[in-house]
Amino acid sequence: MAQTNNPPGLNLIRAEDLKSDLYTFADARFRGRSAGTIDELKASIWLSDQFRAIGLKPSGDDGTFFQFFTLLRKQIANNSTIEINNTPLQLWKDVAVSQMANIHLDAPIVYLGNAANIDTNAIDVNHKVVAVEANSKGINLNLSLPTWRYNRYIFANYGLPLLRRGAVAIIFIADEEAEKAWADATENFKRGSYDINGEANQNLSIRSPQSISALSPVIWLHANAKETLMNNTATIKMNLVVSEYLYPSVNIIGMIEGTDSKLKSEYVLYSGHSDAHGVRNIIKGDSIYYGADDNGSVDVAMLANARAFVKHPSKRSVLFVIHGAEERGLLGSKYFSEHPTVPIEKIVAVLNGDMIGRNNTDSAAILGYKPPHRNSFDLVNMALDANKEGPNFILDTTWDEVTHIEGWYFRSDHLPYARLGIPAIMYTSLLHRDYHTPQDNAENINYPKLKKMAEWMYRTGWKAANSAKRPATDKDFKLER
Repeated sequence: MAQTNNPPGLNLIRAEDLKSDLYTFADARFRGRSAGTIDELKASIWLSDQFRAIGLKPSGDDGTFFQFFTLLRKQIANNSTIEINNTPLQLWKDVAVSQMANIHLDAPIVYLGNAANIDTNAIDVNHKVVAVEANSKGINLNLSLPTWRYNRYIFANYGLPLLRRGAVAIIFIADEEAEKAWADATENFKRGSYDINGEANQNLSIRSPQSISALSPVIWLHANAKETLMNNTATIKMNLVVSEYLYPSVNIIGMIEGTDSKLKSEYVLYSGHSDAHGVRNIIKGDSIYYGADDNGSVDVAMLANARAFVKHPSKRSVLFVIHGAEERGLLGSKYFSEHPTVPIEKIVAVLNGDMIGRNNTDSAAILGYKPPHRNSFDLVNMALDANKEGPNFILDTTWDEVTHIEGWYFRSDHLPYARLGIPAIMYTSLLHRDYHTPQDNAENINYPKLKKMAEWMYRTGWKAANSAKRPATDKDFKLER
């Protein structure tokens, strides 16, 4: 169809700018931009410099582009010790701590056998240290990051019921799947847990580091430990120390003022996140998790959109918020939604992006498209019209279904805003084999695809920022969790 509804700044979204910006932002010098590190802060400064050069108005705290918040990190201290039968185990090599607790324990170990054969309702585990052999039966690992998630599923299926029945500690013995996952899982365990200091994370994401607040530790041993434990004569001495640290993270916020005397007090908010996963275990010869697609692709698309809106302002004001610490549990978006630098009731729409630079050039997806995830029929229609007028992607809507195994709607920065009833959608080109690996680098981005995704976000934002009426929130919107 003829493109008769092109917004005026479309020609300012250029593949060469996206590529140049992303090669800089996803460079090794930022070391994967892990939240709560100097690397995240350095990358945030670079983003703020781009905001300034483009001509955005600083809209953070104290006349800056920055809104700092404090992360509370809890981590197993290096002086923690674990012994089985008086033999010291090397932390992270011989034994891994998946759930932390400050505890000093000297106790016998009760071996319960293979997890698949345990009836947690028929055994007495109160005040006992129990050992369980992991079993993958009934666990669907046909999803992204199975090596990151396997230990969580084992804990949810078998460990949590035992803790609820009074176990004081759980030892999981690795099966074949857990052994394959050891390197990735241990990297996650080492990092511990993160939250906003002074606030309780409301389990916004399935990536929340611990599903319960418990005093009972959970540890993992390699498969060869089974022989030592199965005769029910083994003992454990455990002295775990949980260290707590305060780290800064930051949201980067810029604004373009609207042209309409009344509507400029309302805002369309573009959303992305700055952090990736830092330096971790080596995969294919590299240990820097560059985060080019996740989420550098969105950040540079936001820069391109900002150039378009600066040159051709809309009636409403446009707010660009690149959130910190998304990978730690949506912490930056949670913080901004609770401490907005503009009146929260004046934010009319949130256009969030998460991974928009990979896979087939002609396909894409939006989340928040169908109930119960849809919270604004009006905003979804704007996005669909924008797609038809421009990129004309074939849209995969299955990822927005409640039954989809990834549950991705709950894993990105639109969520805190949607929970407040603000119309919100998420743009994505979906997952790929390089997700959360060092191979998510600038070289592997599909730049024609990224350009089309950036144009789609711009077209939608232009509609939302110029419509006579703000997008309405669906009546009785309520998420399934």
